[in-house]
Amino acid sequence: MKFDNLIIGAGQAGPALANRLTAAGQTVALVERHLFGGTCVNTGCMPTKTLVASAAAAQAVRRAADYGVIVPGEFRVDPQAVARRQQAVSAKARQGVESWLRGMKGCTVVQGHARFKSPHAVQVGEQELQAERIFLNVGGRARIPALPGVEQIQVLTNSSMLALEVLPEHLVVVGGSYIGLEFAQIYRRFGCRVTVVEKGPRLVSREDPDVSEAVAEILQGEGVELRLHAECIHFARRGEHSVVGVACQSGEPEVIGSHVLLALGRQPNTDDLGLDQAGLKVDAHGYLVVDEELRTNQPHIWALGDCNGRGAFTHTAYNDFELLAANLLDQEQRRVSDRVLGYALYTDPPLARAGMTETEARQRGHRVRLATRPMSRVGRAVEKGDTRGFLKFVVDADSDLILGASLLGIGCDEVIHSVLQVMAARLPYTALQRTMPVHPTVSELLPTTLEGLSQA
Repeated sequence: MKFDNLIIGAGQAGPALANRLTAAGQTVALVERHLFGGTCVNTGCMPTKTLVASAAAAQAVRRAADYGVIVPGEFRVDPQAVARRQQAVSAKARQGVESWLRGMKGCTVVQGHARFKSPHAVQVGEQELQAERIFLNVGGRARIPALPGVEQIQVLTNSSMLALEVLPEHLVVVGGSYIGLEFAQIYRRFGCRVTVVEKGPRLVSREDPDVSEAVAEILQGEGVELRLHAECIHFARRGEHSVVGVACQSGEPEVIGSHVLLALGRQPNTDDLGLDQAGLKVDAHGYLVVDEELRTNQPHIWALGDCNGRGAFTHTAYNDFELLAANLLDQEQRRVSDRVLGYALYTDPPLARAGMTETEARQRGHRVRLATRPMSRVGRAVEKGDTRGFLKFVVDADSDLILGASLLGIGCDEVIHSVLQVMAARLPYTALQRTMPVHPTVSELLPTTLEGLSQA
C-alpha cells in the first residue's frame, strides 16, 4: 500500500501531524504497535500526575489541623482506588486519541510493529507500507542498566509502578532525578517508608547545587530517606526482600526494601526498527541523528519526540510537530534551536525551570547577574501554608536578557510560563520587572525578585 506520508508511533507528535497532513489533502498511514497516546498518556505525565494529585490529597488531610480543619479519626489510602483512578484517566485519554485517528478522513490506522524494509518501505505483519515521506515518533522506555545482581530481584520501572495496587512496606528508589523523586514523594505521602539511592553527591544533578539542596530538604522534611554517594550500587535477594547495596561514605552499606524502583534514565525505542535497512544513523545512545529541522540523514525521513534526543518531554514532542508542520505546510523556517526549553519536576511544591542554570550560563562565558527570593517572603505562599523553596533568576549582565530561571515553590509550574514568554520574545528582564501583576499571587513576586538583581 502506498501513501503520501507514513507516521510510526501515536505519541504526542504523531496524531497531531496526521491531522495537519490529512487536512492538507494528503494521505497518511499511522502505525501504532501498542497503546495510542504514547508515554505521556499511558505511562508518563497523565497517570503520574494523577498519582501526584492523590498524594497531595492525602497530605492535605494529614495537614488539615494546620489550617484549623479537624478530620475525625484515622484516614487511610486505598491503593486499589488510587490505581483505578489513574488508570481511568489514562484510558479515557488513550481512547480519545484512538477514536480521533480512526475517524480522521485520509488517515489509515495500522496496528503492529513496523520495521524498515528499505528507505521508503516498512513491514507491519503481512502488510508492506510505502510512502514518500516517513516520520518516526516511536518514543522511549525506561533504561535498565546491567548493574550487578539486578537479575536476582524483581525491579519496577515507571511503567510497572502504575500497575501497583499495594502500598510497599519500604520502597527503594534507585535514581535521584525527576521520575524517581516524584514517585518517592508520592509513596511517602501514601504512608510508605521510602529511601532514595543516588550515585552522585546530590539529587537532580542537572540543576544548580542550591536547587538540589532545597529539593533534598523538602523531601527529607517529609520523611524520605536519602543515600547519596552510592558509588557501588548492586542488588541481591534476601528472603522476601530486595537488598540494594550502596557502599556509601557513611551509614549502613545496604538498604533492604520490599520493592525497588529503577529510575535511571530512559532510552529511545530505535533498536528494533531495522534502521540499517533505511540507512539511518543513530548516536552512541541510540537516538536518531537529526538536523535543526528534525530531518534525519535520509532527507525524506524525520524523527520527532523522545527518539531524536532533542528533548524528552511531552511539550518538546508536540513542539516538534508544530515545527515540522510549519516548515512542511506553512512555508516557514523554524529550527529546534529557536525554542527556549522549559520543564518541571512535579514534586510538591514543584520545581519549574526555564533556559540555563547559573552553572551553565557561567560555563558558556556569560557575565551573570542573579536575583533570588525565598518563598517565605511570598505572601501567597504564606497564606497557603507552604513557604518551602525560592525564586531564582539568571540574567546576562551585558544584554539584560534572562538566561534562565529556577522557580521552586507552590504554583511555580504555572508561574514559569511568564518567564518563558519573555525569554522566547527575547525581551530584556525589564519587560517582566516592569509588569504590574495581579495581587495576591506568586507571579507578583517575579518583578520584585528582579528588582534585587546583583551586580556582575
